Amino acid sequence: MINERIYLTGFMGSGKSTIGSILANSLGYNYADIDKIIEKEFGITVNEYFQKYGETEFRKAETEILKELSKIENVVISLGGGTLSKEENLKIIKDNGLLIYLKLPPEILFERLKYKTDRPLIKEFVEKQDIEGLKKQILHLLAQREKFYNQSDLIIDAAKFNKVGFLVDHIKFLIENHFKNITALQNEKNFRFNSK
Repeated sequence: MINERIYLTGFMGSGKSTIGSILANSLGYNYADIDKIIEKEFGITVNEYFQKYGETEFRKAETEILKELSKIENVVISLGGGTLSKEENLKIIKDNGLLIYLKLPPEILFERLKYKTDRPLIKEFVEKQDIEGLKKQILHLLAQREKFYNQSDLIIDAAKFNKVGFLVDHIKFLIENHFKNITALQNEKNFRFNSK
């Protein structure tokens, strides 16, 4: 396999961290999780960062970490749910690797998130047990972000897989095919150039 960066995107609760670490291990790649790096660098949780500095500052920190990660080869990177909503981040990712969207329907996301108090953009709804408010917030954020998620190189319908292992195997298969196609196109271009 050629040197590459694999970026995993998707809404909060879509399994980016779980899938990312297993996929990296399966590929023999390094693994990085942007949220975890921010927590380690600043010594506070993502929730605390949002409360202390706000979302704008969080997105700035995300971009700086993304720039550094984009220099590493053979790595799987789990992005935050809102990383792509900043155009600069999307450009960095598209210029430097393969972007994969783990897509899940809102009803599955709701089931996975309804007890999660560690997600700053839904925290208040979960703490108040405001089910309707949480559903609306998920739909609202999805509507904002879907146009960015859909710019991914590969879009995976993650709901089709009832076991993590099957999903990882499927992603690995698609990645390997993607790289084979790129290599074949490059070889064809080189052949045409050398034949002239």
